[in-house]
Amino acid sequence: MASVMMIGASFSEVERDRLKTAFNARFAADVADLASLSVQERAETTALAFKGHAPFGAAAMDLLPNLGLIANFGVGYDAIDVEAASRRGIRVTNTPDVLNDDVADLAVAMLLAQCRNMIAGDACVRSGDWAAKGNLPLNRKASGSRVGIVGLGRIGREIADRLAAFKMDIHYHSRSEKQTPGWTFHSDVVSLAEAVDFLVVALVGGKETLGYVGAEALAALGPRGVVINISRGTTIDEAALLEALESGIIAGAGLDVFLNEPDIDPRFRVLDNVVLQPHQGSATTETRTDMALLQHDNIAAFLAGRPLLTPVN
Repeated sequence: MASVMMIGASFSEVERDRLKTAFNARFAADVADLASLSVQERAETTALAFKGHAPFGAAAMDLLPNLGLIANFGVGYDAIDVEAASRRGIRVTNTPDVLNDDVADLAVAMLLAQCRNMIAGDACVRSGDWAAKGNLPLNRKASGSRVGIVGLGRIGREIADRLAAFKMDIHYHSRSEKQTPGWTFHSDVVSLAEAVDFLVVALVGGKETLGYVGAEALAALGPRGVVINISRGTTIDEAALLEALESGIIAGAGLDVFLNEPDIDPRFRVLDNVVLQPHQGSATTETRTDMALLQHDNIAAFLAGRPLLTPVN
C-alpha cells in the first residue's frame, strides 16, 4: 500500500493535519528517526514530505527502498542529495515562485533598514534617548544608488524590479546574460562588487555556490559597501564576512541566513553595523500556506500518476 511520510520538526500542526488527513501520513521529527521504523513501515513509504535543513542523503534514502518522491517544503533543496535521489529513481520537487515576493520584500527591507539605521532609530525612541540625547547622526540615502544582484533567478529578478523602483542603477551577475531593461551584466562576482554600493546575494545553495562571495569580492565592494543575503549562509564565506564587518572592509550587512542556524556565530550579535533576521524570508501566513499546498499537490500528483507540478530532477 502506498504510504506517505513527513519528516521535519518544523511542520506546523496545521500542515501536519493537512497531510495526515489527505494521505494518512506518518510523522518523523528528523531524518535520523527513519532507522527506528519497522522494516514494513519503511518498505511501505513511497512518498515523503520533507521540511528542514538537515541533510537527506543516500544512506537515508536506502532505508526507504520503495521511495519514489521527496517533496521538499521550500524553494531551496540543497539539504537533499538530488544526485543520489536521481540514481535511485527518486523524484524531487520543491516549492518555487510562491515565496518570491516575500523573500524579495525582506531583502529590500533589510537594505532600507541598513541605510536609514532603523534598528538604532527604534531603540532611540523606545529608550527615551531621542528626548534625552537628541537626534541620531545623519544616515544614508538608498534611492539612486548602485546595486548588484548575485544570481538573477526568480527571486533575484523580483529584488531587482523592486530596487529599480527606487531609481537604483541595477547591475547583476548570473551564469549567463539575461534579457533585462538595460541592466548591466558582470561575468564575475568581483567585478560586480567593485561596481556597486550594495551587493544582494540571491543564489541557490549547494556545493556549486559554497563561499561564492568571498574575501576578494568583499574587498572589491569596499568601505561603503553593504551586503544583503537572503539566500543561504553557505553562499558567502562567513569567516571573511565577519572579518570584513569587524575591520571596516565593508560598511555593513543585512542577513537573514547564516551557517549553523539557529546557533549562529556569536560575533554577529555584538556588531552594530548588521541587521540580523532569523531566516524568515518566506515567513508570512499567506506564503507558508501556499508552500504547504504546493508540497501537498506534488504528492497528490505523484500518487495519482500525474505529472509533477514543480520537479527538480
